[in-house]
Amino acid sequence: MNIAIVGAGGAVGREILKVLEGGALPVDNLRLFGSARSAGSKMNFRGREIEVEELTRQSDFNGVDYALVSAGASVSRDFADVITAHGTIMIDNSSAFRMDDDVPLVVPEINGDDALDAPRRIIANPNCTTIQMLVALNPINRISPVKRVHVATYQAASGAGAAAMDELEQQHRDIAARREPKVERFAHQLAFNVIPHIDVFTDNGYTREEMKMFNETRKIMHSPSIEVSATCVRVPVMRAHSEAIWVETERPVSVEEAREAFRTAPGVTLIDNPGRLEYPMPLHLAGEYPVYVGRVRRDLAGPGLSFWTVSDQLLKGAALNAVQILEWIHNARNSQMD
Repeated sequence: MNIAIVGAGGAVGREILKVLEGGALPVDNLRLFGSARSAGSKMNFRGREIEVEELTRQSDFNGVDYALVSAGASVSRDFADVITAHGTIMIDNSSAFRMDDDVPLVVPEINGDDALDAPRRIIANPNCTTIQMLVALNPINRISPVKRVHVATYQAASGAGAAAMDELEQQHRDIAARREPKVERFAHQLAFNVIPHIDVFTDNGYTREEMKMFNETRKIMHSPSIEVSATCVRVPVMRAHSEAIWVETERPVSVEEAREAFRTAPGVTLIDNPGRLEYPMPLHLAGEYPVYVGRVRRDLAGPGLSFWTVSDQLLKGAALNAVQILEWIHNARNSQMD
């Protein structure tokens, strides 16, 4: 197949390239697109050197089967017609189309078949925090439908981009040298701090990041009645998000049932041995593919469960999920041909 990566020079674009490089998808031809700044630079893929093309209104995607797009919502909106004009399927990592009724919002472990019905030839990748939460909730939901979720996120600096990671590092250096740290990428100093504020605030007091988790969960799980309440927090971690989740189901699910479901669920790895101080931590799990689950226990405040998750938001939260959507479509179409 012929594939394009749009936003190839960005953090997620580079991760997409790595996931494709190590994966089994048959890539006959790969094209890379980026901004004027990154155009002309070269990147390696499976022993070949590929030059990054500038994305313009004149860019020709004819012959490209799939475009994995991670260049921001404004670029996705402005160039969707250019990318899809000749039949290219656009798998978009931005928030531009997620809640459009005629655009599927897909986490393959949960609703992969939705990707097969994309009338606008656009498939949306959910927000990273939503993906992480739902991959962990899905095994529970298969035992008994989820009714209500409370979640607190602990989101790494990398969720705000490479420049934000650099700022966190520089703030630590400045503080160690007794210099005043600069604050540019976050609302407040992140070093030695946590910030209960990601994205802009909405009229109901929740941030847009928190409302993404509410709205996207309902769409992906095909359940408009699921109640989701989120508090999203930026923490001074370099990479990999964490989430504390409280879930209530239609019938109570025991801790033993939940642990067994996590052990066998696709995309999930259980690390849950408190007696030996074993539980998921971002320090050790950045760069890994699964959603890691631990601290599984009965909720003392209600008839539900509480557990902890960690996942690399640049991978399963973005690049890996996008490639898995492509793999799902490719495998489904091959099955239909067989």
